[in-house]
Amino acid sequence: MGWTQKVLRVNLTTGSVATEPLNMDWALKYIGQRGLATKYLFEEIDPKIDALSPANKLIMATGPLTGTMAATGGRYSVITKSPLTGAIACSNSGGFIGNEIKNAGFDMLIFEGKAPKPVYLYLENDKAELLPADHLWGKSVWEADRLLHNDHQDPLLRIACVGRAAEQGCLYAGVVNDLHRAAGRSGVGTVMASKNLKAVAVRGTKGVGNIRDPKQFMLATQTAKKVLAQNPVTGEGLPKMGTQVLMNVINEVGAMPTRNMREVQFEGANRISAEAMHVPRESDGKPNLTTNAACFACTIACGRISTIDPKHYTIVNKPQYMGANGGLEYEAAWALGSDTGVDDLDALTYANFICNEDGYDPISFGSTVAAAMELFEIGALTKEHTGGIEMRFGSAEALTKAAELVAKGEGFGRDLGLGSKRLCEKYGHPDLSMTVKGQEFPAYDPRGIQGMGLTYATSNRGACHLRSYTVSSEILGVPVKTDPLTTDGKPELVKAFQDATAAVDSTGLCVFTTFAWTLEDIAPQIDAACAGDWSPDKMLEAGERIWNLERQFNLKAGLTKADDTLPKRLLKEAAKTGPAKGKVSELHKMLPHYYEIRGWTPDGVPTTDTLHRLAI
Repeated sequence: MGWTQKVLRVNLTTGSVATEPLNMDWALKYIGQRGLATKYLFEEIDPKIDALSPANKLIMATGPLTGTMAATGGRYSVITKSPLTGAIACSNSGGFIGNEIKNAGFDMLIFEGKAPKPVYLYLENDKAELLPADHLWGKSVWEADRLLHNDHQDPLLRIACVGRAAEQGCLYAGVVNDLHRAAGRSGVGTVMASKNLKAVAVRGTKGVGNIRDPKQFMLATQTAKKVLAQNPVTGEGLPKMGTQVLMNVINEVGAMPTRNMREVQFEGANRISAEAMHVPRESDGKPNLTTNAACFACTIACGRISTIDPKHYTIVNKPQYMGANGGLEYEAAWALGSDTGVDDLDALTYANFICNEDGYDPISFGSTVAAAMELFEIGALTKEHTGGIEMRFGSAEALTKAAELVAKGEGFGRDLGLGSKRLCEKYGHPDLSMTVKGQEFPAYDPRGIQGMGLTYATSNRGACHLRSYTVSSEILGVPVKTDPLTTDGKPELVKAFQDATAAVDSTGLCVFTTFAWTLEDIAPQIDAACAGDWSPDKMLEAGERIWNLERQFNLKAGLTKADDTLPKRLLKEAAKTGPAKGKVSELHKMLPHYYEIRGWTPDGVPTTDTLHRLAI
């Protein structure tokens, strides 16, 4: 069946832990992980609640292929209402804990209420208990991980944890697992900390069986693995260069958001790129990149493991940062680098280490620092506000000091922890926040990639590239090449990507497989593992159902058509250089047709016919 058909429900208020059957009627409509947990959340909470109140719930969910031999079948997601956006939040992570939850015998963990004192969940197969976490509270992710492994004397224990940033109320704190993998966006860690839940420690040894047709599943997964191995992106580019392979590519096409998105190309891109990470240092002859790394069951291994130059100012007398740890992915390198104008690779790596160590989103952090730098430049922020920091574009010292302050929730770090929307509102310049629905932009300027403008504006979790990565088509030509500078056909393209991605995010597989795979490759794996007769068309319909349910959640939470927009800068200020020179985002040409093909009203509300067709 793929599913374990078991849910662990944890009431933090009362301290009770109970097992219940998975709603299989819902599983057959929403698959698992993102889709199925969204259904549970939609049915169990009022979307209008305060995201940081005990009435919110937090769900850790696996997919039916999590823990199986399917390539990249190690994913899990954290689903809740976001404190950053007020919209639904679903943040996906790799590493090994998703597999561990599944091996312990559960499809999802549902946390409700709020513990009177800090606790953590210890889960070992059928044994589940809430234990005191007073000794962990106030500790970083890295320190809490070390202490939990020491407490339980089990090196194979898998841990998901929040850091000090979440405890201090940083609105974009994530949940970090395996030290440097993270459900990183939308403040899911902030919600977890608000419940006094410090960590989830899991050891599962049951194995993952219950596959509907084992022989067919083995055939389908082996066939799909060959496709990944033979594809130039998943078989060569990502293993060698990681997502950082995009740095110079996106810069050259004029879609690299730079200095709070005032510009579309960064003159220092080559100094913080994948290629730069391979160059040996003068100090010790070693490159920034130590090795690549893979999550559970992954045949791609796009992860980066890095070290900092031992003579770099950031780690002098700081031995805890001198070892290898999670290195820069493209999104982090962009947000910490191009967007702030900083081209010091080691400073970026240090800031990224801090984000890992204390569990907060480097995309939102870097973008918020960029907004602060522009506020400082125009005089809206002064050194009195920043605690003496010269928040100037290009200042590595300002970036790394800001990272330390956000981690501890101290001084100006508390303002930065609000995110750029609230920061810019506080200091009188809301138009300088580069956000959609309160969430900061990723690393693709929609003036240079028109489809991404529609992607950002309509994303159910706020600005996000992973909800509809039209960069694949518009820049990389996957599955077909489209012109990034035109709006023609982009509503159809965005909808197709959104629906397909919602389905993939619900399986337990990594979305990076879709550089090589289509649903024609994924559906046979789901069909062999699960009941339900899964075809590509049925998966796509499930994805569309998930997208519309998320939309319904947001509408009930109070979001409207007015939230499906972009910052004025991107709609009014033309790109100054590159192929998109003279272009703005032409969202107005795409949005009405997008609503139409979605089966929504002109106000962006799913029609009764659409809801009926999708059985929502």
